[in-house]
Amino acid sequence: MSKNEFICDCNIIHESVVNDVIKRMPSDIVFNKLTHFLKIMGDNTRAKILWALDQNEMCVCDIANVLNMTKSSVSHQLKNLKDAKIVKYRKSGKEVYYTLDDEHVKKLFELSIEHINHQGGLYEK
Repeated sequence: MSKNEFICDCNIIHESVVNDVIKRMPSDIVFNKLTHFLKIMGDNTRAKILWALDQNEMCVCDIANVLNMTKSSVSHQLKNLKDAKIVKYRKSGKEVYYTLDDEHVKKLFELSIEHINHQGGLYEK
């Protein structure tokens, strides 16, 4: 089995385009970080938490009430989101308040919702 057995057998049609794309291709490290980021955001519960935090800064108790979940379950999901730098927190006395990490996360989340709403939803359920 040769190394090129699974490579397209056609000729390059637009060699300059192919070479330009190859030159600008991010490293595997970047793609690994991207897919990890999207996987973290791609969980139904975490998406609901992100939606809530997109609306307003909230504490764990408030998020738990919005989503009808335990504080423990919400805290677990917030840790995953915090570790991925998708949410951040601030302390005020004994309370801890969470928000989306930055404008990039906010824009990405809002654009994703907008895209889904514009397309009539990804799935008709």
